[in-house]
Amino acid sequence: MNATEPRRRWWPRSVRARAALAAAFAAAVVLAGIGWWAHHEAYRQSTRIAEEQARKSLLALVDQLKEGSVPSRRSAVPYEVVATGRRTAVASGGGLDDVAPGTRHVLPDPAALSAPPPQAGAAWGYAVRPLRIPARRDHGHAPGNGAGLAGGTYPVLYDDLWAGELGRDRAAALGVGADATLRVYVVQLPDTAEAITGTIDGLLLRAGLAGLVLIAGAAYLTVRVALRPVEAIRVLTASVTASDPRERVTVPAAGHEITALATTINATLQRLDDAAAQQRRFVADAAHELRSPLTTLLASLEVALAYPDRTDWPVAATTAARQTRRLQALAEDLLLLARLDTRAPAADPETVDLAALASRLTEQYPRAARPLTLACDSPAPACALGNPDEYERLLRNLLDNAARHAAHRVQVTVRDQDAWVVLTVHDDGPGVPPEDAERVFERFVRLDDARSRDHGGTGLGLAIARDLAHRHRGTLTLTPRTLGACFELRVPRAPAPAGT
Repeated sequence: MNATEPRRRWWPRSVRARAALAAAFAAAVVLAGIGWWAHHEAYRQSTRIAEEQARKSLLALVDQLKEGSVPSRRSAVPYEVVATGRRTAVASGGGLDDVAPGTRHVLPDPAALSAPPPQAGAAWGYAVRPLRIPARRDHGHAPGNGAGLAGGTYPVLYDDLWAGELGRDRAAALGVGADATLRVYVVQLPDTAEAITGTIDGLLLRAGLAGLVLIAGAAYLTVRVALRPVEAIRVLTASVTASDPRERVTVPAAGHEITALATTINATLQRLDDAAAQQRRFVADAAHELRSPLTTLLASLEVALAYPDRTDWPVAATTAARQTRRLQALAEDLLLLARLDTRAPAADPETVDLAALASRLTEQYPRAARPLTLACDSPAPACALGNPDEYERLLRNLLDNAARHAAHRVQVTVRDQDAWVVLTVHDDGPGVPPEDAERVFERFVRLDDARSRDHGGTGLGLAIARDLAHRHRGTLTLTPRTLGACFELRVPRAPAPAGT
């Protein structure tokens, strides 16, 4: 076989065929268990019936002997009556007389009795034990007669009878002495039980094979019908492309697992569609944000190069530097967002005192040209787990946003609240309309379109701050205030480090 050729396996790849084989195998196990039980139960019941037939024959033979009558050779079951002091059988029949006719009785003599056995009378009973029918080499076994019993071991029912209770005349009619002991043997043949069991086994085998075929076929067709919606879903999802992810699968009317699958796939496709649309908007917004400073920079440089003698070169250099810084800040924000989208949270976080961090950033924050007061209220340490640099970037973004919109004052408050550290940044600016409370966290969203872009942000600060909050298993929301905007950060509280 070629080394590159895939190895063929006997197990089919088709789900329909696998389901059919699995159903057939399970049915085979169940049917085999039922067949085993039916076989043993049929054999047990047949054996019980054969024993009951032998018991009735034994009772009838004993009754005949008590009447002084020699039983007939014609019997449905093999039997033999032997007596002490007599070499030949008193009577035999049912095929047992063919084993050794006219020579000697087949089964052993009974023990001599001097009184009726304890089982006599109303409490009549019998004993059962396995006995081997001796094989006679000097006798040919004719097909179909009882000589086939020779050499086999069978369960034998027997009962003893004392001739003294029969009377001298009846004993003489039987050919035994008045003090002889008679024993009646009845052989219980297993042929009937084995024949019945064999017939039942054959019927069960044929019915089982037919049942396996029907079960496998029904399982195959059932799975085939059940998988039709899955095939339709596969065909439709195969037509979904990155350029057009708007295709949706048809949800079956029946409320089963395929319905849940179709609903989940549609939800997944919708998320992919939303993500693709968001990605397209992000790329378009990023291109627009990059184009604005590039256009300003290129225009100022082209004018300066076109009229070098009339150009105020310090002003041109200042404009170019300002636009370059805008490009640098935008590029850094875009790179940070890309890293946040692909990087997992730190596996070994540090303990960060947000109260101390907020106090330090408030004191070190560069004051703008206009009067602006930044205050921090943190009465006690407030520790959280995370990356110190990411926490610092988050707070700087909140402070930058508040300082850009505040009229005169920015208030930072840090406190512990149950299992959380709550940090708020409140400015006294124009505030945010309630309908835009979530929109401000989208990328490249700036609500004040009249604000000068040279002094405004890139529209990524709050988006980065919320991503950083989520990375630290926290939340960042805009809480309602009558004056200005108040951003609230909640992160899980951590125990304060030792020694603080």
